[in-house]
Amino acid sequence: MRANPWPVGSNFLPVDAINELEMFQRDTYNPTEIDKEFGWAESAGMNTMRVFLHDLLWQQDAAGFKQRLDNLLTIAARHHIKPVLVLFDSCWDPDPKLGPQHPPIPGIHNSGWVQSPGIALADLTNKPRFEAYVKGIVGAFANDDRILAWDVWNEPDNSGGGRYTNNLKDKTQLMNALLPQVFTWARSQGPKQPLTSGVWTHDSWDDSANWSATEKIQLSESDIISFHDYSWPEKFESRVAGLEKLHRPLLCTEYMARGAGSTIDTILPIAAAHHVGMINWGLVQGKMQTNLPWDSWQVPYVGREPTVWFHDLFYPDGHPYREREIEILRDTSRKMNPKQGS
Repeated sequence: MRANPWPVGSNFLPVDAINELEMFQRDTYNPTEIDKEFGWAESAGMNTMRVFLHDLLWQQDAAGFKQRLDNLLTIAARHHIKPVLVLFDSCWDPDPKLGPQHPPIPGIHNSGWVQSPGIALADLTNKPRFEAYVKGIVGAFANDDRILAWDVWNEPDNSGGGRYTNNLKDKTQLMNALLPQVFTWARSQGPKQPLTSGVWTHDSWDDSANWSATEKIQLSESDIISFHDYSWPEKFESRVAGLEKLHRPLLCTEYMARGAGSTIDTILPIAAAHHVGMINWGLVQGKMQTNLPWDSWQVPYVGREPTVWFHDLFYPDGHPYREREIEILRDTSRKMNPKQGS
């Protein structure tokens, strides 16, 4: 990753998709929308997007999935964007289903996002399928310069979130048994891109004695250190200081929750000073509804708007939620990547 420009971008889902399945399935994949939104990202000085894949997409149509992912990478390259690709995810709905996805639940943040693999993790007969997915997708793109990195598992020890009642009780134990194998499967394909899985739960990771079992796997197996931070700038800088002791490139793969104190205005200058790559949550307001805060799961925002948007940078028509944020992104990117231009 050191040979690439300083990474700056967003977690990406097009406005017309509620989750990663709707984004990539044949009947709903929309390259025209993706191209338009990547253009807005490029105009903001961005050079990466974090894109979530799904094991069921491979099971359903491996060849078609690879073709659509290749198409997305071609579109991204036109806009000078190198995505980070996420293989598995422990957040939100634990029971993903192929086919048409339900519409957004009014007023609720991320009401249709699905885990990968979710409850299928409990069925050990699925392990060969997971292995085929990881080896197949990483192997197909192992030497592809259009990809920045592989994020092998998003928040692996997340209990799920939302109001779902069917999360696995032994989920973390099952995941901890599989996560090292996922790294091994991906690494067996000889990818030129680095592998990572982001830590997210502690205030500091500077003392390995305090790492959880999951964090020990993540931080020992990752080629680059990735992490999530939605907190105030002083906590962000403290976390960075602790992670810098691991002497590997740092990439914050989730940040910006305006109502929680994490803003582009306050966080991005600190990140640039420490040369930490930054990927905020949410490019464009859409069916994901992540402009609404996490507490919308308790009290939905129906008939009312949050005081400030929680995530997301652009309205669906492409104009910024807050122009000053786009100016800061563009100016910081130009400063950090003078050869890139924007």
